[in-house]
Amino acid sequence: MFRLRLVEQPMPTGSKDTQVLLEWLIDSLSLVRRKSESWNTNDEPSALHRMFTGSLLNEPLRGWNTKELGDCCGLSQTAMHNQMLRLRESGLVSSELKGRWHIHVLRGGSMANAVELLGVQARKILDIRLTELSDLIIDSEERMSTDSEDEERRFKIKIAEPSATIDGKNRIDSLMEDLGLNGERGKSEDDLAKRITIELSQSHRPITLLVLAERLNETRSRVQRVLERLLEMSIIERVAMPDRIAQDVYLGLMRQFDARGEEWLVTRGGLGRLDTNITKKIISGIKKKNLSIERVQGILEDVEIENQKLLLNTLGGRMPYGFRIAGKNGDEIKERVLNRLDRTIRRLITVAKRIDDSLEV
Repeated sequence: MFRLRLVEQPMPTGSKDTQVLLEWLIDSLSLVRRKSESWNTNDEPSALHRMFTGSLLNEPLRGWNTKELGDCCGLSQTAMHNQMLRLRESGLVSSELKGRWHIHVLRGGSMANAVELLGVQARKILDIRLTELSDLIIDSEERMSTDSEDEERRFKIKIAEPSATIDGKNRIDSLMEDLGLNGERGKSEDDLAKRITIELSQSHRPITLLVLAERLNETRSRVQRVLERLLEMSIIERVAMPDRIAQDVYLGLMRQFDARGEEWLVTRGGLGRLDTNITKKIISGIKKKNLSIERVQGILEDVEIENQKLLLNTLGGRMPYGFRIAGKNGDEIKERVLNRLDRTIRRLITVAKRIDDSLEV
């Protein structure tokens, strides 16, 4: 069964060193677990690296049995079984049974061909899985009414073809597991990823971490871990919630006025940076005790959003952020995620070609 975990890595620009290029490819395909996020030139080559350079890259179609590959890299037969299973699932290597040995070849006869084949499979399978996800997402123009300010994150995704439905579960549960949203050590009864995905998919507006945690009766740390996985897959995005600024500004004004008074609000509290008429309206409302969230919203209506954020910050508040599905419908999500996959696959193919070229020198 095809299973692949991709991690977007900075390109090894200009490098023609087989060792550097191969370790980059191994890291991008998450074929080796490391203490640090990626290999560096001071590290020892991985066992997988030794196996490739000692066998499959030199004679990709010779047909290597598991014992020969183990001799190349110094791994036990059990360890080699696990490594070859991962390589077959990722689509880099194919195998057939000859006698009592499994014989392994590098697909297509070169690293570039193997990665291109892997890329075609990965894209089609991800397209199938994103279609399943799209069925959960309601269409909403309102959802995308605020521009995203979130910086693009490093793309991380697990791609697996549809697996058997889990006993006592449904296809959504299987989808969450196959996409890796339950985490590497997720318990079978844990459906938090499913509940968060459904909650965001059915919402027209961004939802804060705190609201999600309260709504689902879960800890913020557990909810945040699931949100991080969804962010890395580009399925959701973090977005400012300007409609919440008035509420937080109002609370900050009342709190700081009671604690520090009018003079502090006008000077260090940030009101002095606003237009004089706006400042007077706010101070007057506080003194007369008729200031409300709605009045603050009306008073700040003509103030630029950046100045509203600055005011909130100087009052001791923070810009409220929420999480939303990163598109108005399922088709937009599919296009967004597939575009990120295409970019990552292009990088893999470029480096794979460099690996093949470096062997010819």
